[in-house]
Amino acid sequence: MAEPSGSGDSISLECPGLDTAAGEEFLQEVFQILLEEGVRKSTDVTQKVCDWKEPQELRDLLDLELRSDGEGRERLLQRCRDVLRFSVRTGHPRFFNQLFSGLDHHALAGRFLTETLNTSPYTYEVAPVLVLMEEQVLAKLRELVGWSSGDGIFAPGGSMSNMLAMNVARFRRFPESRSRGNWDLPRLGLFASQESHYSILKGAALLGIGTDNVHLVRTDERGKMIPEELEKEIQRVKAEVPSTRWTPSPTSVPATGYGCMWTADSVTWNPHKLLMVGLQCSAFLLHDSSGLLQRCHGVGASYLFQRDKFYDVSLDTGDKSPQCGRRADSLKLWILWKAVGTRGLAQRVERAFSATRYLLEQVKRREGFQLVMEPEFINLCFWFIPPSLRGQENSPEFWDKLGKVAPAIKEKMIRRGSMMVGYQPQGSHVNFFRQIITNPAVTRQDLDFFLDEIQELGWDL
Repeated sequence: MAEPSGSGDSISLECPGLDTAAGEEFLQEVFQILLEEGVRKSTDVTQKVCDWKEPQELRDLLDLELRSDGEGRERLLQRCRDVLRFSVRTGHPRFFNQLFSGLDHHALAGRFLTETLNTSPYTYEVAPVLVLMEEQVLAKLRELVGWSSGDGIFAPGGSMSNMLAMNVARFRRFPESRSRGNWDLPRLGLFASQESHYSILKGAALLGIGTDNVHLVRTDERGKMIPEELEKEIQRVKAEVPSTRWTPSPTSVPATGYGCMWTADSVTWNPHKLLMVGLQCSAFLLHDSSGLLQRCHGVGASYLFQRDKFYDVSLDTGDKSPQCGRRADSLKLWILWKAVGTRGLAQRVERAFSATRYLLEQVKRREGFQLVMEPEFINLCFWFIPPSLRGQENSPEFWDKLGKVAPAIKEKMIRRGSMMVGYQPQGSHVNFFRQIITNPAVTRQDLDFFLDEIQELGWDL
């Protein structure tokens, strides 16, 4: 007989408060739903990329209200199916919208393991396997960057990794900022490329540097910072605000581990993008091996980081991060790396470049498609010019009208569910498509379909 609800005194503690047998049965059924709806259909090119619903329609379909009493097993299983059905299938071969497209089965297994373990890799005692795993993965990533020593930590996304870099850079130059804050410091300035990630501005706001003190340096036509312009900007700011101390923005590789590196103090590397590890997996790597991360962030909480433990307490690495609880994001990268090896990961990068080159050739050949610029990596930026606008390039209204084409085409493709691709303006360029290929499941047929679909959807605009 069930115990009556009410105060804590009326609850029996003689038996467990969970029905583990029913829970395991529920999980087995959920795993079947995940495999069929979340894995097979998500990666099946014959399925829609998304089943688009307007917000209110979706609210009604999902019945999102949280009530006093729980629901039965069948209803909960249907909830799980609905979550998968009405979400975007980012593993689909025709999802080109973000850098985290595609689905790797080994990495997904790693994500299941991480969630099942439900622990934080901040101390060796609660996460011995994961602490050693993170140590090895960070060392291997540094090795690929070209560093035989150094430090690092996994962070919740590339933006946070960049902000860690900014915080560590400030601490290295002004260690007193840790205890006294910005009050006793000179006015700080931060210099970054005009094309730098928006996390630089967010980081300046979060760290108290201030967005007004972020100075964006001109870039060339390919979006690269012009070194001479950096020097000019530094000299200009120093002349206008003599007390300003400057620090470079963090050098980062925000996506993929491209095959080219440069001298840097720190690198942000997001394996959840081109390497298809799955969200989230971002490593902040430091060349410095003097314990800078620990000195910058550590406070030695006595309930976690006791110094008199029976094992090597240098393995309690959690104090290097401003977080307390952290996901064990290295596990899914480790198991993927074990599965395919360094050569397998490299082949994924090479395949993405090959796919981009093929698409570039097709864009150049097709009437109505116009490149914004020649791609260097895996981002292909182009306009589609509908027949109604062709030959009007010298008209004053041409660019204004062209800027409305990409949004209109994207709306059509999402409502149809055929594919998904991003668009954006940049500088003087009106909205253009920004096509990204990271998923090794993408074939030549998918790329041809991509261009055919844009052409069809935009033909009568």
